[in-house]
Amino acid sequence: MEKQIQVLIVDDEEDMRQLLKMYLENAGMICSLAANGEETYKYVTGNHFDIILLDIMMPGDDGFVVCEKLRHVSNIPIIFLSAKGEEWDKVKGLKTGADDYIVKPFSPGELVARIQAVLRRSHTFKDENEIVKAGIIFIDKNARKVMVQHEHIVLTLKEYEVLLFLIEHHGQALSREQLLEQVWGLGYSGSLRTVDTHIKTLRMKLGKADYIETVWGIGYKFEVPANAISS
Repeated sequence: MEKQIQVLIVDDEEDMRQLLKMYLENAGMICSLAANGEETYKYVTGNHFDIILLDIMMPGDDGFVVCEKLRHVSNIPIIFLSAKGEEWDKVKGLKTGADDYIVKPFSPGELVARIQAVLRRSHTFKDENEIVKAGIIFIDKNARKVMVQHEHIVLTLKEYEVLLFLIEHHGQALSREQLLEQVWGLGYSGSLRTVDTHIKTLRMKLGKADYIETVWGIGYKFEVPANAISS
């Protein structure tokens, strides 16, 4: 039996929560509802969700704050749903750790398609059981979990995908355009700065396992030094 997608819908408007719930349940998904940040934190603690749909304009912690707090403890894919359609808002949303940003209004079909696209990229529903080792970095692709030695490193979906793509192309100089196309997809309309921002935060999180090199005039490459511990 195909696994049903578990969705947490976070929006302070009851009508919007119920509308989204109807859209997604019609598509065969299972939905839980939260009206604010506090309810979201309680839901995420001790419950499993495959993805979170997160509004931005909420009382108390707004969506940006909620996303930042969740990223300290969870890799759950997050999609912002917002009427704020300016590029600055989209960039801020992605910088705080969201995996996609959908501007209201949108159709049920677009919402379902975007959820499925994020989950495909997150490997949540792929039958993989593979451990990738690169120096002192260990990646469990089945669990989408990254370890540096024995420490769990919490990455956003995009940071994870960038890291995995770089590792899988070890030693190759990859342009920003290649990374943007392969990780964000051909339809992504953001700038190349998005790649630089994600590389910067990824390097900070990897710490002593930062094997990412800047290739001036081209982009980046991942190369484990010969003296790195690999076992």
